[in-house]
Amino acid sequence: MSIRYKSFAMLEPGDLLNGLVSLHTKIFGSSDDLAGRMDEKPKLHIDLALDGDRVIGYKVGYALNREQFYSWLGGVDESYRHQGIARGLMERQHEYARQESYNAIRTHTKNKWRNMLLLNIQSGFDIIGTYTDDTGEPKIILEKKM
Repeated sequence: MSIRYKSFAMLEPGDLLNGLVSLHTKIFGSSDDLAGRMDEKPKLHIDLALDGDRVIGYKVGYALNREQFYSWLGGVDESYRHQGIARGLMERQHEYARQESYNAIRTHTKNKWRNMLLLNIQSGFDIIGTYTDDTGEPKIILEKKM
C-alpha cells in the first residue's frame, strides 16, 4: 500500500470526483448532491488521500471570507482508519490555509463524530460555541488561529 496525497481547486467529472462522492456516501449515508454543493463554494480546496487511483480519504474546505477558511467535510475509508490519514489530510489543509494567508480555520462537528472532535482539539482547535442545526441536532463550533 502506498498512500499519496493530492490537492485540487476543483474536480472535473470523472473517477476522482466519483470516488470522493462514493466515499462520502459510504461514510455519511447519502451524497446530498455533494458535487453540486462543492460547485457553489468560494475558493474551494480539496485534499485527497489515494491508494493507487482509489480515493481512501478526503478533506474539503472553502473560504468563509478573506480571513477565515472553513473546513467543511472529510472522511477516511473505514478499512484505512487509524493510520494517520485524517491527520495528514488536515495538516495539508492547514498548510494551504497558511499559504493563502487565512487568519483562522473554522469547522463544525457533532458529538457523535468523536474521533474527528478529538483530532480537531489535538490539532489546536478551540471549542468556541454550539448551536442546533435545522434537523434539531446539536453542533460544536471549533476554530484554530493560524
